[in-house]
Amino acid sequence: MPDQSRARAGRLVNAGGKVRRRRIWLLAALLAFIGLNAVAFFHAWRFTHFSLEAGPRTGHPERLTGWRKLGVLLTGVVNPKPVNRSKPAFPYQTVLLRSPNGHLETWYAPVQGARGTVALFHGYTSSKAAQLTEAAYFRQLGYSVLLTDFAGNGGSEGNRCTVGYREAEDVRTVFRWLQRQQPEQHIVLYGVSMGAEAILRAESELGVRPAASIVECPYGSMLQTARNRFTALRVPAFPLANLLVFWGGVQNGFWAFDLDATEFASRISTPTLLMWGEADPRVTRAETDAIFQNLRGPKQRQDFADSGHEPYWGKHPALWQRRIREFLQPATRP
Repeated sequence: MPDQSRARAGRLVNAGGKVRRRRIWLLAALLAFIGLNAVAFFHAWRFTHFSLEAGPRTGHPERLTGWRKLGVLLTGVVNPKPVNRSKPAFPYQTVLLRSPNGHLETWYAPVQGARGTVALFHGYTSSKAAQLTEAAYFRQLGYSVLLTDFAGNGGSEGNRCTVGYREAEDVRTVFRWLQRQQPEQHIVLYGVSMGAEAILRAESELGVRPAASIVECPYGSMLQTARNRFTALRVPAFPLANLLVFWGGVQNGFWAFDLDATEFASRISTPTLLMWGEADPRVTRAETDAIFQNLRGPKQRQDFADSGHEPYWGKHPALWQRRIREFLQPATRP
């Protein structure tokens, strides 16, 4: 009888030990889940909300090392609101436009006898001043230009950035204003990275119909660009990339998984020139191939060797100018 009691007691102890271990594992899993969501939440907030305090921004993730990389991984990047550090050398006027996202500051520079107007849209953590070289070249070709600070950037209102989703509403605002100014003129949209993404969404979902579009290095989807972000930090993309996209959408009031240029392209019939840098660490060839394949209208593509996520006129000025010049000639011929 005593032996039976000891055996029973032993089984109870073993069962109790298994229950405790199971509870410990469940608690550890819960804490890990909470921790991952906290990291993703902070990343999403900092990624979509610029700081109003002046200071340096976090460098390229792929160039960070050691404790600096760990800090960025845990808390996200630091992005002061972009500012315009230069002004056009050509005559222009500052025009404020009212977008659903707030007041937009634009620089409008018409030319006499213009062949059309090119509306330029900058990339993430940038401003309209970053596109003065491009604007000057479009003017050289005979086009008026309108450069715009997206809401939250440069001289425009706010500090929120949705990496192309709400920025599409800014594109529509600019497009409609230009239509009212010069109803008979061709309007060409030119965008880089986030600006290109916003153009594609504006055409696909918001009814914007330009004469032509030039898009440089648009990313395939918000989820893919988040994955690329963590890959640049050399950490596993799953599940942090998925959580980042989820929280970014929740914080800004939209379903961020639907921000997908590949899908947008399948509903676009505008004549489009797509450009991409072959050394781009943030936008892959597969993303670019899928966007180009899905475009429904007349389309052209130009890849730039040795160019990353950067202005292509920097390393290939003659090629960049020639491709734009040749593309625009049939698109806006009187």
